[in-house]
Amino acid sequence: MGKISEKVDRKPYLYLSLFLNLGLLFIFKYYNFFSDSTIPLLQYLNLPTFLPRFDLLLPVGISFYTFQALSYTIDVYRGVKESEKHFGIYALYVSFFPQLVAGPIERSTHLLPQFKKEYTFNYDKTVSGLRLILWGFFLKLVIADNVAPVVNAIYNNVHGYTGIPLIMATIFFAYQIFCDFAGYSYIAIGSARILGFDLMDNFKSPYMSKSFSEFWRRWHISLSTWFRDYLYIPLGGNRVSKLRHSLNLFIVFLISGLWHGANWTFIIWGSIHGAYLVIENTIRQILNGKEFKSNILLDILKTLIIFSFVCFAWIFFRANSISDALYVCSNLFTAIFSTSLSDLKVTLYYAGLTLPLLLKIIISIGILEFVHLVQYMKLDNYGIFNNIYLRWLVYYFLVFWILLVGAFQSSEFIYFQF
Repeated sequence: MGKISEKVDRKPYLYLSLFLNLGLLFIFKYYNFFSDSTIPLLQYLNLPTFLPRFDLLLPVGISFYTFQALSYTIDVYRGVKESEKHFGIYALYVSFFPQLVAGPIERSTHLLPQFKKEYTFNYDKTVSGLRLILWGFFLKLVIADNVAPVVNAIYNNVHGYTGIPLIMATIFFAYQIFCDFAGYSYIAIGSARILGFDLMDNFKSPYMSKSFSEFWRRWHISLSTWFRDYLYIPLGGNRVSKLRHSLNLFIVFLISGLWHGANWTFIIWGSIHGAYLVIENTIRQILNGKEFKSNILLDILKTLIIFSFVCFAWIFFRANSISDALYVCSNLFTAIFSTSLSDLKVTLYYAGLTLPLLLKIIISIGILEFVHLVQYMKLDNYGIFNNIYLRWLVYYFLVFWILLVGAFQSSEFIYFQF
């Protein structure tokens, strides 16, 4: 879309919008974190340490709709989108209910024009939407909510575990957070599609990635592209010196960690991913574009390495404190070979992991990874699911597996807190 030629000084409106949106976000989400982190420094400097503390109820999904509102303001400021004259349509854009509380974070250029069209019932969109909702329920109820009690039991008492239980809890959390967040995204996208609206994809088989940059092209796409367009590129992107480019990458992921929550664990998580990308980019520069000859075994090895490093970063994301995270890191491989199978069974049993539950989780994750493999290798492009009997067999199986294995106790989505 070409730029709009309006001789209007938009800077005051941009600054006002940034002040209001980021100011509210800071007060509700970050003020107490800033206050608690500043007091020790003030005490060290022998300065007055009185900072009021506000016990405010954090609005659900405030980070999501704040960024969505900011993208509209920045797009108008840049001249790539005309300002919306209809307040009701703008309000609908900011508060569109399917993706209001946990994304995807939509763009004004993509979503706003859709609210000005007339819609009639569309059979194909309805079927497609219901299919996405079914898959979202599978991810949330079958995988995320089944591994959550085990993850919570271990990570809420990390000092009671060493070795294999910590490794299992970390891997389980990697699937919990993906299935929980992607499950919501699929349900949101499917619900919007039934109504006639198209929302952007948010996940594309991220754990199949063979590099960290590929991982972030496949994980939380709406947020990663938001930071790319509204922070990384304005900072200079890769059109600067190598040192500045590395700094840009690190800054983006540092802020991405802070976006997720007002806690040092999230900041460290973001910093770790920033370091991953800086190191990866440095290695690429050293190799000067040279690539090893690709083969299946090498691709599998790359995927496992990336998944392992991503899981390591998840430790800091999930841990209740930095000290807990450091304990997990230092005890991941403690007593792995000296622990007997019977002792391991007892330990996992008290963490809530029984053999039947473990089998259900393994089978369900196997189904998930099979689907991801089909999507990643684009096997579905060959029409292997065009057969009506195969499609309905898959539908019935998913419904049956959800009813049989799904955890239906009350469990909110993880990203509601962000």
